[in-house]
Amino acid sequence: MAAKRPTIYDVAKAADVSKSLVSLVLQDSPKVGEESRRAVRAAIAELGYRPSRAAANLAAGRTRSVGVLIDDYTNLWFVDMVRGLHATLGRGGYRLSVVDVATDDQAEDPVESFLAMRVDGMVVGMDPPHALAGDGLPPIVVVGTRDLPEAPVPAFDSVANDDAEGGRLVARHLVGLGHRRLGHLSVGSGAARVRRSAFEAEATALGAHVHSTGWDGAASDEAGYEGAKRLLADHREITGLFAANDVLAVGALAAARDLGLVVPGDLSVVGYDDTSLAAARLVSLTTVDDLSFEVGERAGALLLDRMRGSATEPSSVVLPPALTVRGTTAPPR
Repeated sequence: MAAKRPTIYDVAKAADVSKSLVSLVLQDSPKVGEESRRAVRAAIAELGYRPSRAAANLAAGRTRSVGVLIDDYTNLWFVDMVRGLHATLGRGGYRLSVVDVATDDQAEDPVESFLAMRVDGMVVGMDPPHALAGDGLPPIVVVGTRDLPEAPVPAFDSVANDDAEGGRLVARHLVGLGHRRLGHLSVGSGAARVRRSAFEAEATALGAHVHSTGWDGAASDEAGYEGAKRLLADHREITGLFAANDVLAVGALAAARDLGLVVPGDLSVVGYDDTSLAAARLVSLTTVDDLSFEVGERAGALLLDRMRGSATEPSSVVLPPALTVRGTTAPPR
């Protein structure tokens, strides 16, 4: 049978002091005399006592935990964003708890779950739910381009890439290669709507014609495949296709293959997010780097400032995207 782990009460008994005094020593309080401090530390060393970090944090009024709320774990953008969060918050001693509202089957509202956990802060990677409009909430940072609630709801800190500029980058790239008949695959999220609007406006201003198709739902490989197959079958003149994210773009690549189109000879395809999927050698997708890792890093830094009480007015950080050109785009034949 494993030996019982010593408790704070065992330390107090061995040092012949109260539990409260042991707690003060663990907090390095100046209120403790040197003789009592030495006695407690000697008892800790003799017993091999390890204080509970969770208990110490609770005693200090914090849990060293951050809740992360997202709405689609299949969206690879979240992978790099959460890595960025962890890079910043992990160094600060915080642990992340991630909930995907699209797959979470718990009866309790995820926001209420985080509040019950007494998280010190929250990162929201979706349109903020109504539960975030109440009082008694921890500091909150919103990541990505979202539909934020209007006043009198408290403003949130936010970090995103410039989705409008990203859409314009794609239009300039395709038109610059010589494409004049373009297609676009989109979904109903706030970021996708911004990308679509900017892409269509820039392409039109540059003399191209755009056929767009969109739907409300997940930006999945299957959605990209079916959407691209319909779009390319209905508009055979399309030579350049922009998908709202990399997963949709990979579905579009499969649709082009099944329609007998060669990429990039017959059809150039561009995605968005510059995920690991886009960088895979087999895919080699031209895409927009929206700095998802950096978005997570900056969001973590803002949240740390807010949790430490050093932040004042809400901050809105917008990072500039960049086009990553790979093997799926070329001049039209």
